Amino acid sequence: MIRIVTDSASDLDFEYAKNNNIEIIPMHVRFQDKEYLDGVELSGHDFFLKLIESTELPKTSQISPGEFETIFEKYKDDEIICITISSKLSGTYQSAHIAAMDYDNVSVVDSLNVTIGEKILIKHAVELIKSGLTKDEIVSHLNKVKEKITLIALLDTLEYLKKGGRINAFKATLGSMLHIKPVIEIKNGQVEMCGKARGSMNGQNMLRELTKKTIVDFDMPIALAYSGLTDEVLNKYLEDSKDIYGNFDNFDTCLIGSTIGTHIGPGAIAVAFFKK
Repeated sequence: MIRIVTDSASDLDFEYAKNNNIEIIPMHVRFQDKEYLDGVELSGHDFFLKLIESTELPKTSQISPGEFETIFEKYKDDEIICITISSKLSGTYQSAHIAAMDYDNVSVVDSLNVTIGEKILIKHAVELIKSGLTKDEIVSHLNKVKEKITLIALLDTLEYLKKGGRINAFKATLGSMLHIKPVIEIKNGQVEMCGKARGSMNGQNMLRELTKKTIVDFDMPIALAYSGLTDEVLNKYLEDSKDIYGNFDNFDTCLIGSTIGTHIGPGAIAVAFFKK
C-alpha cells in the first residue's frame, strides 16, 4: 500500500484523509502559555475566536523529526509519500527529511506551497495512487507538477502582517485608513505581494482578474478557502465569479487553519489551482 503523510498546514479534511489512507500530523500553535495541536486540540473556528480576542499574535511551530519518525515507524510496512508545507516557510520539510533518512520506504516531497496549494497537490497524489503508478513514479510526477500550482489570496487587513513583523506599523495604519486590501501569492515557495486594492469589491475584482490571466487546468483539483468565523466573503466571491467556476464542480472549500491564519487574520479568501 502507498500511504500519504502530511502536515495540518495543508488544511486537509480529516474525513477525506481517513478515507484515502492519509496521515495528518498536526502543527503546533501557542497562545501565550498554552500550546495546542492544530486541528486536534483546537479547531479552525476556535482558533479564529482566540485570534480575534488575543492582543498578542500566537506562535506556530514546526513538526519535529521525532513526530515524523513515530508515524514512519507506525507504517514501516507501507510505502510512504510525505508531502509537506513549503521548506521556505517552515522547518517541517527538513524535519521530515531528517526522519526519513532511516526509512527506505519513505520519500519526502516539498510542496513549495501551503494550505490549499499544498492540499491540491495531495489530492492529485491520491488520484495518481488510484491510477496504479508506483511510489517513485508518483514522487517524480509531483515534483514536476507542483511548479504549476498557483495560490492567490485576498486579505481583509494588514494588521496581522504588522503583528508578525511582515510590514511596519506605519504602512499598516496607512493601509487601514485607505481601506487597502492586499493580494498575495505563493511564488517559488514564498509569500509575495502581487497587488493592492482599495476596498473589498476592488480586491475581489483583482483576484478574479489575476485568476483569469492564467489558463486554469480544470482537469486537476481546485480549492478555495476563507479565514475567520464566516464564509460570507468567499460565497460572495463565488457568486460573482460564475464566469470562472460556474460550470466546474470538482473543487472544495475550507477554512484556512492556524499556520497561515496566524499571519493573514480573518476575512481572507484564497484560490488554488494548477496552470495548464
